[in-house]
Amino acid sequence: MSYPDIPTIKHRTLYLIKTNFLFKLIYPGRIWKLPPTTAPDGKKALYLSFDDGPHPEATVFALETLKAFNAKATFFCLGKNVRDYKDIFQQILNEGHTVGNHSFNHLNGWKTKTNDYLADIKLAGTLIDSPLFRPPYGRMSKSQQAALQQTSPETRIVMWDLLSGDFDINITPEKCWHNVQKNTRPGSIIVFHDSTKAFERMRFALPATLEYFSRQGYVFKPIPMEK
Repeated sequence: MSYPDIPTIKHRTLYLIKTNFLFKLIYPGRIWKLPPTTAPDGKKALYLSFDDGPHPEATVFALETLKAFNAKATFFCLGKNVRDYKDIFQQILNEGHTVGNHSFNHLNGWKTKTNDYLADIKLAGTLIDSPLFRPPYGRMSKSQQAALQQTSPETRIVMWDLLSGDFDINITPEKCWHNVQKNTRPGSIIVFHDSTKAFERMRFALPATLEYFSRQGYVFKPIPMEK
């Protein structure tokens, strides 16, 4: 998983925590945010998502933490990790969360031929039965999007409203939480990562997110599988 604004200075990747509206204009037909309230109760909704699992430590921690707050989320899984950790993938489903396809090998669409890119998504689809797809790194060309939606019209391409930054080894866990606290709005799709690299920051920021926004009257919903 990553970000659609990629300049690098002195080996540090720059990224936007809050998605700029221009990206929504450049890439129409992708889901960046969801309805801010849930019917029929009218409560404010947030949509937590996790990329790159399943992972034997990070995913299990995320599931335990979500359960403690009666929260649901969406896990965008890599096919190769589902293959290796089928029991954890099944636990995600058993506990009422939704799942999405995050490709098999985490390919960068901007550096991959369309046929190879679609083949990798299809391979992941043999293990992940879901119409939801999130492009690794957020990097998927318009032509790749058109080709995917032509071959699989039911596909919903899910991006995000904000990144927690948990993948960034140069920030503290507290900064990761601050990113979420400052930028979250009703209907936000928030990205965490259930991966080794992100785990130090995610395991601090996720419980803080759930506790703080639960007190603010929010509910945590999975991204719906259908429109």
